[in-house]
Formats: sequence, structure tokens, C-alpha cells
Amino acid sequence: MKDKSFLDTNILVYAYDSSEKEKHSKASRLLKDLWNNQAGVLSIQVLLEFYVVVTQKVERPISSSEAKAIIEDYLSSWEVIEPRGETLLSSIEAANKYHFHFWDAMIFVAAKEANVIRIYTEDFQHNLEIEGTKFINPFK
Repeated sequence: MKDKSFLDTNILVYAYDSSEKEKHSKASRLLKDLWNNQAGVLSIQVLLEFYVVVTQKVERPISSSEAKAIIEDYLSSWEVIEPRGETLLSSIEAANKYHFHFWDAMIFVAAKEANVIRIYTEDFQHNLEIEGTKFINPFK
């Protein structure tokens, strides 16, 4: 079994938003590595958030059609976790148990459903490990 890694929205956004050059460079390299090794995992939640951020909230937004094409590439090439009712219930439990924000708990649970060994994110403590999943801030 290959070591899979889950990407949080912020890392995916940095790969397409060059306004923060150092983060853009690191995120782009990470994405390329995961893509080449077929080891990347995303969730529908991440892709939804990605669309909103890159088309509306970054310094230089991209067009809706360009964002859609990027998302289509991920949907056809990467493992994408779709939330189910059980995902929602498990996220509520994780949010309460680990004191996560709900949307962060959804990321964690989606990653667990995909059996990943690490989540790349800025939103958790670097090198934190919970239930066998390690949170890595690639900018540290």
C-alpha cells in the first residue's frame, strides 16, 4: 500500500495563488510530487473551498472556467473523498473529542476514511499525530 497524503484547502490554494511566493513554490512542489506518485487525496469539501477561494478571495482570482478545469483534473486523477452521513457524525464526534473546529474535523475524518498517513495543512499544530494520522505544515 502506498503512503497517501491528504491536502487541506490552504495548501491547494497556495499552489495556484502566487501572491505569497515562498508558500506558492513549496505548495506547488508538494502537489507535483503527490501527483507524480499518485499519492494525493482530497475531499469534496476541499475542492468546494478551493473553488470559492481561488475565484473570489485571493489577490488575483482565476476565472470560474479555469477553476472548474482544475477541479475536473483532480476529480479524474486523485482520490477524492465524498462525505456521507457517517462522515458528518464522525466529524461531530472528532470536533468534540479533539476540540477541533467543525470544518477541520471534517478534513480529519475524510483523511481517516482514506487511510492517509499525513495531512498537509497550516491549520493544525505541526507534527501533531492523532489516531495514526500526522499533521504536517509544509512551510515549517
